[in-house]
Amino acid sequence: MPAKDIFHDALKNALIKEGWSITDDPLYLEFGGVDMYVYLGAEKVVGAEKDG
Repeated sequence: MPAKDIFHDALKNALIKEGWSITDDPLYLEFGGVDMYVYLGAEKVVGAEKDG
């Protein structure tokens, strides 16, 4: 697992304050036999309604 840099917690907290949900910390991916880690996995829930 990679080391977190000095900005990790600040970025994570900023995303949470903006309404993002942290799904993975870090996000692990395997692609073509290569293992890799992405800094954060996040998603923002968007709700919408349609009249009629």
